[in-house]
Amino acid sequence: MSILFQTSLLLFLSNLFMTFAWYGHLRNLHHRAWYVAALLSWGIALFEYLLQVPANRIGYGSLSLGQLKVLQEVITLSVFVPFSLYYMQQPLKLDYLWAGLCLLGAVYFIFRS
Repeated sequence: MSILFQTSLLLFLSNLFMTFAWYGHLRNLHHRAWYVAALLSWGIALFEYLLQVPANRIGYGSLSLGQLKVLQEVITLSVFVPFSLYYMQQPLKLDYLWAGLCLLGAVYFIFRS
C-alpha cells in the first residue's frame, strides 16, 4: 500500500471522527449542557488523534508539510459535505462547489513541483 494511500485513508477516517466530534453534538445534544457536549466531543476526538497522528507521521516522509495540510483540507471538505447534507440535513449550497474548486487550485499549486 502506497504511503499516499495509507496517509489519505487514515486522514479520511480521522476526519470522520473529527467531524462528528466538532458538529455531531449540534444535532444530538443540543438540549444538553454545553459541557456534556464538550466532554463527549473530547472522547470522540481521542479517536481522531489516534488516526491523525500516525497519518501525518507516515505521510511526512514522502510529503511536505504543505502537501499534508492541503491533503487534510481536501479530505475534510470531502467528509464535511456529505455529513452536512445527509446527517445534519443541511441544504446543498453552491458555496461547496466554489470551496472545492479553490481546494483543487491549492492541490495543483502545492503538488506541482
